[in-house]
Amino acid sequence: MIQFLIDTVIRALDLALIAVALSGVYSLIKFPNVALVQYAVVGAFLGMLLQQAGLPLVLALPVSALLVGGLAVVFNVLLFERLLTEGSAIALIGSLALSMILSAVFLLAFGPSAYRFELPVSPAMRLLGARVTLHQISTLAITVAALGGFAAILFLTRLGREMRATATNRVLASASGIDTRRVINATVFLSGVLAALGGMTLAMRGSVSIDLGTQMLLPVFAAAILGGLGNALGAIAGALVISAAETFVTNTNFGVLNGEGFLFLPASYAQTASFALLVGFLLLRPSGLFTSEVSRV
Repeated sequence: MIQFLIDTVIRALDLALIAVALSGVYSLIKFPNVALVQYAVVGAFLGMLLQQAGLPLVLALPVSALLVGGLAVVFNVLLFERLLTEGSAIALIGSLALSMILSAVFLLAFGPSAYRFELPVSPAMRLLGARVTLHQISTLAITVAALGGFAAILFLTRLGREMRATATNRVLASASGIDTRRVINATVFLSGVLAALGGMTLAMRGSVSIDLGTQMLLPVFAAAILGGLGNALGAIAGALVISAAETFVTNTNFGVLNGEGFLFLPASYAQTASFALLVGFLLLRPSGLFTSEVSRV
């Protein structure tokens, strides 16, 4: 049971940062930016390049995240602001096109191989009887710190109040003196930072390749939608539910169902489980788990 809980939390880490970034942007701009998952891949590759250039990992991570945040703002100003004048559907198609372009750039620059951060190999430790690695604990700390920082900005700062006001009523917020364009670009910057950190924590526990964005796209969207698309912190709960379903399917012995001793489903069934859960939730609660205006960004 402890191992199941730890595996669920670790898998939720894969989804939470990018899903929060997706919901945070959606709450203000009202379109799901597909390219965010590729920002995660940019962050991972950029972090590795910085480390290979001699920068310590503890510096490569934040520098890469800040650079990706800046890149997200550039794309927003040059591309999405113009596309949104034609409608959210056009912006969504534009983000899909940008995602494919970035994927092609990754293939040209890095090829199809998988890459890893230069990290020391450490054996798994025992924690309450469950196996965990040092890299899992490190990425857990990074994710908790990043989400805690985002929540602090959202609820304890003037920018956070302006973000919530803009998300609730952009016209009224603008009329009350809030520079909504600045607030949106600040949120886009934060979303890029979170997505990049999500990509780097994934790469720290495994590897990064050009397929990472495609593999993460559907689970991240499922987590964001399940948490109530536009509810940034609800996306964390969505990530936990999706990861619990995936962990259950891939770690449960279904041998008793057909009289065999052991029958474990392959990892490829994990996404099937998450989407079956998503479809079930949408049928019963189309708005997701959380829709409170108070909790919206």
